[in-house]
Amino acid sequence: MNLSRWFQFIRPNIKFYQSGFFEFPFLANSPELMIESTIKTPGSKHIKREQAVYRNNPFTKGSFHYRKIEDGLWLTITDIQFKQNTIIKSVYDENIPSNHYTITFTLFESEVKLQNTFIDKIPFQNKFWGFKKPGTDVGACFYKGTKSKFFIYYISPDWIKKNVPLDKLDDSIPFKKFLNSDKGFISFQDIVPYAEGFSNEILHTVKTFNDDVFNETLLKSQAFSLISSFFKNVFRDVRKENYLEKGKADYKKISECERLISTNLGLPFIGIDIIAKKLNISPSKLKTDFKSVYGTSILQYHIQKKMELAMQLILNTNLQIKYIAQEVGYESQSKFSAAFKNKHGKLPSEIRINNTLD
Repeated sequence: MNLSRWFQFIRPNIKFYQSGFFEFPFLANSPELMIESTIKTPGSKHIKREQAVYRNNPFTKGSFHYRKIEDGLWLTITDIQFKQNTIIKSVYDENIPSNHYTITFTLFESEVKLQNTFIDKIPFQNKFWGFKKPGTDVGACFYKGTKSKFFIYYISPDWIKKNVPLDKLDDSIPFKKFLNSDKGFISFQDIVPYAEGFSNEILHTVKTFNDDVFNETLLKSQAFSLISSFFKNVFRDVRKENYLEKGKADYKKISECERLISTNLGLPFIGIDIIAKKLNISPSKLKTDFKSVYGTSILQYHIQKKMELAMQLILNTNLQIKYIAQEVGYESQSKFSAAFKNKHGKLPSEIRINNTLD
């Protein structure tokens, strides 16, 4: 699909509005084509020397940086704020080869309502990883006001063969089962320790790339380190899933389900049946689609996000731990502390002492 044909395809979709979302497709056959289509998007300003695109249109505002790190390995970084409810989805031209895998690290910020008298809301950051096979359709929904960063690594089969020891993995490992299945996409929660800090260092290197002759070597080292850490951790993942299941997830409804969870973490879990009724979807499909997109069950996701919110409250506020326990739905501080340690490996009091907030 050349760019003139792409514009013919995208124009009606930019105007397309259904169930409260605008829909934006992007060409995903190759990193080069994806970059070129981004550069040519209406309302974009391309600074070639920076390898950056800046956008400010009625739907989005932000920046897009791109780099070829080496043969078979590209990186794009999108830092964006959504002005409207938006669906971002991949599209492919069947006449153009699509042979790149992608690893995506996503950070997006929302607001959580608190019960505290002095702190009404707090920014809450979600982190996700996704691994996509070539030619796989994926989509993601973002609500108006959401701020997001996407770090996408495009890797060729030859690069993987050279740098990732997949042939040495036992076929019983879940990730190897996924690779051998007909499923095209798998997602993970915050599976790489300190990924946010490492990714922001990579973003700084990309933004200042022309300022230091060593940045090319530095960027390669940083990217290799993060990708290696990703694969090392997914190889250890012990999830049980039927990777031969087919059928596409309803991304809009799953996104709404996630929003109902992540913006109401201070309230008791309302239950899968009630959420399914609100979204006009069957409970069984809701559970299947949610696990397909987020890599975990709805209930487990709810617990994980409560513990992540608790960590942010410990690090970023002076709320007493007993009140933090109440904010995430625990009447018993001891039960909260046990759940917190199960997620983070330390008691809330240990984190608070090390952070010297009390």
